Amino acid sequence: MEPVKIMPCLDMKEGRVVKGVNFVNLRDAGDPVKNAAFYQAEGADELAMLDIAATLENRKTRLEWVKAVSAVIEIPLTVGGGIASLEDIEMTLRAGANKVSMNSAAVKDPELVTRAAGRFGKGTICVAIDGRRNASLPSGFEVVVAGGTRGTGLDCGEWARRCQELGAGVILPTSMDGDGTLAGYDLAFTRLVADAVDLPVIASGGAGSLEHFLEGVTKGGADVLLAASVFHFRTLSIGQVKRYLKERGIPVLGV
Repeated sequence: MEPVKIMPCLDMKEGRVVKGVNFVNLRDAGDPVKNAAFYQAEGADELAMLDIAATLENRKTRLEWVKAVSAVIEIPLTVGGGIASLEDIEMTLRAGANKVSMNSAAVKDPELVTRAAGRFGKGTICVAIDGRRNASLPSGFEVVVAGGTRGTGLDCGEWARRCQELGAGVILPTSMDGDGTLAGYDLAFTRLVADAVDLPVIASGGAGSLEHFLEGVTKGGADVLLAASVFHFRTLSIGQVKRYLKERGIPVLGV
């Protein structure tokens, strides 16, 4: 088994890190540069930075945020939000990102994933799949876009398989039902995606305790564990999470 990675996530709005529940009722969670440096020092394996309002506000990811954060870390940085073209990807990578994450743009133009993987390398392209429960679909989960505000009618399992075929290198499933709730990863959703692809899967949305991180691996099948609230508000440290996982037989880096 490959070591499981821990990935704090900076949800960005108006230059600040924010965190809410189901992407609303946002609370300020500090300065992105200070948070990024802190998480690297704590032992984070990777970092995500998501401009949560970019698609809703019909604009691009703010590259100055990417430049400022990438300047203070050496761990891989995945950037998402408003990335909708090869030019957007190129500018984001030039600003210091190692990977880009697409959601709405990939749904709108699936071939963008193929073109991006061909030009920048498969490992650079992450497709984020935001899902919510919908009993009318085969898997029981529907892909949603525009910050979780609009349904697509796409089945999450089928879409995950398609993304792999298109050339994605990483899949980031986030449960709209679980985001920010601290009630645990949506294990059924995470496992659905993990079983559908042969790619690294990032569990996201709802981690609130040490047990939740363990379940993300053992029940959800995730390779990377993303969390925000528990780290931003210092409920847990990255070291605590890694030690807990290691004590339970899950390989981690740096412990």
